[in-house]
Amino acid sequence: MCGIIGIAGTTPVAAALYDGLTVLQHRGQDAAGIATVDGTRLHVRKGNGGVKEVFSEPDMLALTGQVGIGHCRYPTAGSEGSAEAQPFYVNSPYGIALGHNGNLINTEALRQQLFQADRRHVNTESDSEVLLNVFAHELAGQGTLSPDAALAAVAGVHRRCVGGYAVVCLVLGLGLVAFRDPNGIRPLVLGHRRGAAGGEYVLASESVALDILGFRRLRDVLPGEGLVVTGDGQLHSRPCAEPRPHAPCIFEYVYFARPDSMIEDISVHKARMRMGVALGEKLLRLRPDHDIDTVIPIPDTSRTSALELANVLGVKYREGFIKNRYIGRTFIMPGQVERVRSVRRKLNPIPLEFEDRVVLLVDDSIVRGTTSRQIVQMARDAGARKVYLASAAPPVRYPNVYGIDMPAAEELVAHGRSEEEVAALIGCDWLIYQDLSDLVAAVSGSRRQVTRFDSSCFDGDYVTGIEPGYFDRLRQLRSDEAKRNRRSA
Repeated sequence: MCGIIGIAGTTPVAAALYDGLTVLQHRGQDAAGIATVDGTRLHVRKGNGGVKEVFSEPDMLALTGQVGIGHCRYPTAGSEGSAEAQPFYVNSPYGIALGHNGNLINTEALRQQLFQADRRHVNTESDSEVLLNVFAHELAGQGTLSPDAALAAVAGVHRRCVGGYAVVCLVLGLGLVAFRDPNGIRPLVLGHRRGAAGGEYVLASESVALDILGFRRLRDVLPGEGLVVTGDGQLHSRPCAEPRPHAPCIFEYVYFARPDSMIEDISVHKARMRMGVALGEKLLRLRPDHDIDTVIPIPDTSRTSALELANVLGVKYREGFIKNRYIGRTFIMPGQVERVRSVRRKLNPIPLEFEDRVVLLVDDSIVRGTTSRQIVQMARDAGARKVYLASAAPPVRYPNVYGIDMPAAEELVAHGRSEEEVAALIGCDWLIYQDLSDLVAAVSGSRRQVTRFDSSCFDGDYVTGIEPGYFDRLRQLRSDEAKRNRRSA
């Protein structure tokens, strides 16, 4: 998962891109980058680390120009080295820089096509560089540079690329280009504000970036849509793919997105509130005579759901863990050793809230189970008489292939196991999961403007289809063992 932002402004945009990336930092802390265009010059600064670590004051001063893009990354495949920090750049045709959120599932086939037929070289293992070269080749084939040519190139990308992707890119001599996969799996939102000399546009992974920069949210980019904002501030857009099932990623609402964001006109905060209500109602159906004394969230993402769950149960909601805010998200850390160490550094229990109590811990989801096991043990060590665990999401049984670093199926604690077996592995006295139907209802809400979601990590239903052998290749890339081998190479 990554965060992307692109701005076509009327004044220098580097500072705004920086500020936008800081509020998208939760989507990846592995690397960050900014590219701007000043006339015929492209300026790029990128590197490993968080936004504040990558950019110095001299860097920002050098990023001149009124059009630019930014990216913050965590790796789903490939290495974690600085060579794969984004934006990526190619000089032909015209000069193009690209930032990408998501994952292509036909990367190897595209890589061969690019080399054998398109005569283009891909220098990294990143599917983002593959996507960039596909776009560059399609644009070169148009024979001219115009908004129509760029949108035709986007249509070519959609015909060739399979997966979930949201893209912002700079094309020298044209402006800002953005597009979203035909199923709308990965999010991308469009905003506008009045500038000193005309309109300014922004595209970002989440609406919170628009809020902090003072842009008005116009709408989500449509599935398969392409947009071009020219240097004079003119917006061009049109559908660039045949209609396909609209299936935004439901895990954005469960975990990744900030609660103050709107995705597909759905409030992430409100969706998480409804998750808590649904989970509380399920718990009462299963155990109307429960003995829970206290509901305690595992910070931060689960707080909203936990509070609503406690209200449904009619029991106390308490903050039982203090979080060290200088430790990143353990789910997106690259290896098991790092995750184990960071949980102990990140969370510390308040014994007063656990001593001689039956506590219900609430988490947004359970992926590998390693973090959950440690937190359950922390609660016992702090004096809890019983420890129950509730997940606001269903069991994660299948890898995510559209841009979320969910590992090989064998590393998912719920894969091939019953809920009772998972509870035994985690060490809790009782484990309750959200039902998938309740999760879908909670996210879509009463308006039901979205009726289908990509929930493949829960049900194994991949909206794009999966080619034979893909999961074997995925295991080679995403398992903890594979990542350790790449880091030691």
